[in-house]
Amino acid sequence: MYTPKYHQITDRVEIIAFMKQYNFGAIVTSNNNELTATHLPFVISEEGENLIIYGHCAKANKQWQEMEQNTVLVIFAEPHAYVSPSHYEHKINVPTWNYAAVHAYGKVQVIENPEGIIEVMERSFDFFEPGYREQWKNLPEEYVNGLLNGVVAFKILVTDLQGKKKLSQNRTENERQVIIESFSDSNDHHEREIADLMKKLEI
Repeated sequence: MYTPKYHQITDRVEIIAFMKQYNFGAIVTSNNNELTATHLPFVISEEGENLIIYGHCAKANKQWQEMEQNTVLVIFAEPHAYVSPSHYEHKINVPTWNYAAVHAYGKVQVIENPEGIIEVMERSFDFFEPGYREQWKNLPEEYVNGLLNGVVAFKILVTDLQGKKKLSQNRTENERQVIIESFSDSNDHHEREIADLMKKLEI
């Protein structure tokens, strides 16, 4: 990911927190110079010194057959907002876009056995809706077996993390404050989130 130095997120704790907050991402694989991407919810887990990303997809989605062949990329991208030049002090300017994103590269282990799939799915339940565990345990066995036959789980050992936040760092303090005030009062939740990120910047 193209990331000028002043846009880099270098704090690993901040990057992982971002991944957990904006965990609906896209996994990208390459096969014979063809790229495939699938949008999925992910569970991020710190296990010792390792960072692991868990996920699962439909077995009918043939992308899982490519995952172990090469390094994969998982993209986490939110929030984002259009920045009008009307926020700037001078008229000789053009629009731009503020956003934050993380790219996680890693090696995949595909999990096809029922026990492994259940473990990954239960990690997902625990993260997104812990209360669902009780309902899950009481589902009919035939229904669960049919479900397990239709999905593939996987885990990714992250080997490289790249974080970026493009938040008007190159603008004047007055211009940044104008953008923050405008976005803070917006009805668009993306703009409000960008304003919150801008307030936390140390420039």
